[in-house]
Amino acid sequence: MDFRLAFIEFAIERQVLRFGEFETKAGRISPYFFNAGLFNDGATMARLCGFYAEAALASGLAFDMLFGSAYKGIPLVTGVAMDLAGRGINYPFAYNRKEAKDHGEGGLLVGAPLKGRVLIVDDVISAGTSVREAIGLIRAAGGEPAGVLIALDRMERGQGELSAVEEVKRDFALPVIAVATLEHLMNFLSLRDNDGVFPGKEAIAAYRARYGSTQNGGC
Repeated sequence: MDFRLAFIEFAIERQVLRFGEFETKAGRISPYFFNAGLFNDGATMARLCGFYAEAALASGLAFDMLFGSAYKGIPLVTGVAMDLAGRGINYPFAYNRKEAKDHGEGGLLVGAPLKGRVLIVDDVISAGTSVREAIGLIRAAGGEPAGVLIALDRMERGQGELSAVEEVKRDFALPVIAVATLEHLMNFLSLRDNDGVFPGKEAIAAYRARYGSTQNGGC
């Protein structure tokens, strides 16, 4: 099975990806919900970071180090760096604090110096706020953002016609690598249609028709 579809299956098994009726921050009623915070034990985190590593390598994107956006990006960047090291590719990594530390080493940044081409690691892009903050920190430190690596791209427009992922691509000319997208989720549900185990394909298709971005999301 393609690793993207395997990731969807894994997320469903862990009940990180659920189906039903869920209200989004935008006030929309979504037929599915993705909560990366439920990847909350060692085994599932290790496998999750393996999927991130697969997506990064499959993208062919060149980068020199990894950066995790506080807070959810911190365990992710650590786990992805460890997984890649296990594959024989050792990358330095860093992350930021939400508030600057005024003692010890001080500052907002922890880890390796931000330099070269930096791949930003996060769970999802909702409003794009943490990505914008990360880009500012990386550039201020002398590094250059290479792209953004996330778990799931909902391919859903915000207040305008573009999704948050597409806005990041447009505003910063950066690639966004998603382990999986809404397209992969719909493909997975189509493949499992005969099982009768995963209801909601029609509801997701209708939701996408109503709220999907006008451009092709994902990477």
